[in-house]
Amino acid sequence: MKAFVFPGQGAQFPGMGKDLYENSEIAKELFEKANEILGFDITEIMFNGTDEDLRQTKVTQPAIFLHSVLLAKTLKDFTPEVVAGHSLGEFSALVACGALNFEDGLKLVSQRAQAMQKACEIEQSTMAAIIGLDDKTVEDVCESIEEVVIPANYNCPGQLVISGSMKGIELACEKLKEAGAKRALPLKVGGAFHSPFMEPAREELAEAIKNTTFSVPTCPIYQNVDAKSTTDPEIIKKNLVAQLTAPVKWTQIMTNMIADGTTSFTEVGPGKVLQGLVKKVDRKIETNGVDSFQG
Repeated sequence: MKAFVFPGQGAQFPGMGKDLYENSEIAKELFEKANEILGFDITEIMFNGTDEDLRQTKVTQPAIFLHSVLLAKTLKDFTPEVVAGHSLGEFSALVACGALNFEDGLKLVSQRAQAMQKACEIEQSTMAAIIGLDDKTVEDVCESIEEVVIPANYNCPGQLVISGSMKGIELACEKLKEAGAKRALPLKVGGAFHSPFMEPAREELAEAIKNTTFSVPTCPIYQNVDAKSTTDPEIIKKNLVAQLTAPVKWTQIMTNMIADGTTSFTEVGPGKVLQGLVKKVDRKIETNGVDSFQG
């Protein structure tokens, strides 16, 4: 079984998508439509902006979504049997498999980005990457801290990202190093994504998702919240809303996909981060990154 997977925030790079724009009429048309929907020239920022320009949340999320979705639309052999997306990438996956149309997907991603940015400004919070510990140890340490600190991204065995208050993350990093973590690195992010700090964003996005039409996808999607596959639009919508304050269960998604018979993973979008994570779950699995134009 063949899976197509879509990256999340952090995969952006200057110049992303320019080859698609120059070599595909479909991509060019949709890039121009994206500028109209968003109300600003995202193509100019993607093609000619700096790293700093691309780090703006209102730019980062639509940029990665656009690159991923348009790449999927221009691939000659885009016939996944299952799909999944890491955090933001779940929206790209839903458009690629027909559960959302392009315009609605982009609008939701833009609303999501702006809602998350507003939530970040309400109260200072942050994230940290924990390397070299098992999930249970990280979970136990987080639970032992009186500040808000929770596991946010289960990326692969031995790599878990935590979210929480500034003080909570500081304390957690100290304790996790004492517990044997190879590294406990605070991340340069705007806030504590996939944590209770995103509750205002969850409420705002819930209303937008409620008013958006979702269709039955052409293949099952494994979602971040429960790591299970579904084709039910109502379940998909419910999980998308919950995703903002719940952890990304990427390790569990990969494990379940492989257990269900997936033998090949193709990463569609900027970068090759997900390929590396899949290999850490099962090194026998075939991976392929599609991060440049293939007309």
